[in-house]
Amino acid sequence: MVVGLSGGVDSSVAAWILKEEGYEVTGLFMKNWHDTTGLLQSDCHWEDDIMFAEMVAKKLEIPFHQVDLSGPYRQRVVDYMFSEYGKGRTPNPDVLCNREIKFDSFAEEARRLGGDYVATGHYCRKAEISKGDTTYYRLLSGVDDNKDQSYFLCQVSQKQLSTALFPIGGLRKPEVRTIAEKLGLATATRKDSQGICFVGKVHLPTFLQQKLEAKKGNIIEIKDFTLYPELNEGLPSAQASDEMLSSLAEPFKYQPAFGKVVGEHNGAHFFTIGQRKGMNVGGYKEPLFVIATDVEQNIVYTGEGHAHPGLNRKGLFIRNDEIHWIRTDLKMEPGECRDYLVRIRYRQPLQKARLFYRHNGLYIIFDSPQRGITPGQFAAFYDGEEVIGSGVIDK
Repeated sequence: MVVGLSGGVDSSVAAWILKEEGYEVTGLFMKNWHDTTGLLQSDCHWEDDIMFAEMVAKKLEIPFHQVDLSGPYRQRVVDYMFSEYGKGRTPNPDVLCNREIKFDSFAEEARRLGGDYVATGHYCRKAEISKGDTTYYRLLSGVDDNKDQSYFLCQVSQKQLSTALFPIGGLRKPEVRTIAEKLGLATATRKDSQGICFVGKVHLPTFLQQKLEAKKGNIIEIKDFTLYPELNEGLPSAQASDEMLSSLAEPFKYQPAFGKVVGEHNGAHFFTIGQRKGMNVGGYKEPLFVIATDVEQNIVYTGEGHAHPGLNRKGLFIRNDEIHWIRTDLKMEPGECRDYLVRIRYRQPLQKARLFYRHNGLYIIFDSPQRGITPGQFAAFYDGEEVIGSGVIDK
């Protein structure tokens, strides 16, 4: 059994639980990033993480190893980030890191060390269900609603789940802290990591300028609320036409003539929908929010206040090649309609939605308008506490 020791309290307690359950546990630390470009100085680096991970391994009396996965991490996570931001989309590196690194490259290294299973400190759970001669693995939300991390694992596969274990998924964060304190683990009071997975908290424009060029452009404020269609509450019928679904999922197309120039930015690809910081535009009673970006014309469109209608949309669309089913036995067929709960960002309360699978992809229409639907992010769909699948928001 190999546990991914990150230097945090969650993986530390996960290792202890497995040892208490009688597993032969080995700790493995992965080093995924060396570059300090854009990293905020107040954040700890991997040198601190590995020191804490090794201290925990010594305390628990388990073998400790480390592996450098910075090559595949850059190729499969960071380069994807640069590509997506360059297209004006906002990727989620944490979801990608789990799919491409923790349960792929890292799992391969764990197997080389003789580990049949890979355990992590994620707040989620795993279960099984049999259908005939086939066993399907279920990804369930963690019991701690404040820390549930099932969303970050919404792209894992059946194969990856088959050898994964989540020892703390049935615990709440305060319980994990208490266990660590009683054991005298060095990570007991250590703060949780923030920012980009295995990179840390960064100044995003500086980080992205490693590959993306800064270029001046206009910030345009949109005030005319008559531009927006009425977003009704409720779900469309199961017989909704393709034209209706496309209309509900289509983001509003802005033009410079719709508003006025109120400032200047250094690159539309450095901004994301719903963002309120970094525009340096003053003189408003309420904050300005990004409601759209146009990377071709290098324009950032903004609206004043939380209630601006440009922040809300009724639906979204996922292309066929971006749909992922964890429960492959529950994959939808073209023409099928199904009701699920959906979340489009970490810690967002689950939202009632109706999914329509069409020949070109998946339409997700929400019961109530959603704030900040962002291309490049993941929409994860749940049946109760189980993650059924997910997909990259195309628009």
